[in-house]
Amino acid sequence: MSSLPKCPACSSEYSYEDGAMYVCAECAHEWPKTAAEDGEEDGHEAGRAFRDANGNVLEDGDSVTVIKDLKVKGSSLVVKVGTKVRNIRLVDGDHDIDCKIDGIGAMKLKSAFVKKS
Repeated sequence: MSSLPKCPACSSEYSYEDGAMYVCAECAHEWPKTAAEDGEEDGHEAGRAFRDANGNVLEDGDSVTVIKDLKVKGSSLVVKVGTKVRNIRLVDGDHDIDCKIDGIGAMKLKSAFVKKS
């Protein structure tokens, strides 16, 4: 059995070494060996903290409140100020919160437009 770490993106057991990187054979995700060996690997960029509009650190499963009216791209719907969003999931990218909003459905939000509640 291999002692290589599982892929942080898809949790696949099929990873291999390529120079100073590990590579997933299934999804082609690459991550540095040093982060995996230091135990800093949590599925997000090493050392990056996700913060809300007030500077509070966000974590998976937190509840947040929307602080600005947000237009939903591609529809006439609007997420109103004060909308509470429960059980968020943090992801890397431009929009760093995956969530489900009642009446609208699955969405991605920017952490700059929410506050921790």
